[in-house]
Formats: sequence, C-alpha cells, structure tokens
Amino acid sequence: MKNLNEYIAKEANKEDNCTGKYWEGRYKSQALLDETALLSCMAYVDLNPIRANMTNNLEDSDFTSIQERISHFKNSKASAQKPNQNNENAHQIKQPKTLKSFGTRVYENTLPFSLLDYLELVDWTGRHVHPKKKGYIPKSVPDILVSLKIEEATWLVRVQNYGNHYGNFVGSKTVLRAHAAKNDVSWYKGVG
Repeated sequence: MKNLNEYIAKEANKEDNCTGKYWEGRYKSQALLDETALLSCMAYVDLNPIRANMTNNLEDSDFTSIQERISHFKNSKASAQKPNQNNENAHQIKQPKTLKSFGTRVYENTLPFSLLDYLELVDWTGRHVHPKKKGYIPKSVPDILVSLKIEEATWLVRVQNYGNHYGNFVGSKTVLRAHAAKNDVSWYKGVG
C-alpha cells in the first residue's frame, strides 16, 4: 500500500507541477464563523455553474442545492394549486428533505430568512457577479440584505472574492477578530 501511495503522490505532483506530500496545499478548509459567512458560502457554491459559464440561469445549474430548491419550490407550488386538495400547509413552502431548511430566528446569532429570500438573493447576486448574464438587473436590493444590515457592495465583494480573500476562517470582521483573540492570534486573513 505504501508503494502505491508513493507512486500516486509522485504522479500527482508531476501532473500538478508541485512537490511535497500529496495532501499538502491541495485541499483547504475554512471555518464558517457566522451565519452571514454560511450564507455567502452557500451562494458562492450555488453560483459556481454561472461563474464557470456552464449555464445562464439557476434552474439549469446541475448538481447544486439551488436547483433542487427551485425544483422543489415549483413542485410544491404546482401541488398547492391543484383543486380538491385539503392541505392547510399548502401555502407554506417546504424545503426538500435532503437539504437543511431555512427558518426563523431560533437562536440569537441566526439569520431569519426564507426560501424565497434565498432564491431572490442568489439570483440577484448572480446577475451582478456574472457580467455577461442577459436580463434585467433590478435596482432594488433584496429584502434579505436590508434585514441583515449588509451593504450591497460588501455582499458582492464577499461572494465575488470568496475563494481569494479568506484563509481558514470566514466571517465578519468582528467575528474574525473575536475568534483570533480567542485563539491567542493577532489576526486572521479575511474580509468581513
């Protein structure tokens, strides 16, 4: 097994034009320190197919949670409009069981936003992140940005530069500073 691992590592290093252990510098993780960091990470991942120019809309973003949420939303909406259905919760939009649902503010540091808020936010962000995307870009900022007290420009910088501006931790400046102080470190790379 050792010889096989060594061979694979050498071939991968040759292919990637690097040296060192196989895992060294190839894969990185980032701690999402607050709910806004989680939201920006979700939007960043859901917009990958848009940024890669693989599709021009969220509905065709294969293998993303936004595609699954939109599909489930459409199916829920269609079934709620069927006559002879006696469902009290038909007006409520449920999340797919395979994805974590959005909810109300249960804990102090959580963000209250709905599925529709998230869909609107990702669509709006995608229209700003992908300059070649056709369509009307609304002048108004989504309600979720206003309720979260996040400025439009700050949000766009966070999502557009997600991969470059963060180190191992993602969060607002305040949260990054608090986390650094908690770990007896002077600072963490990142934007808030």
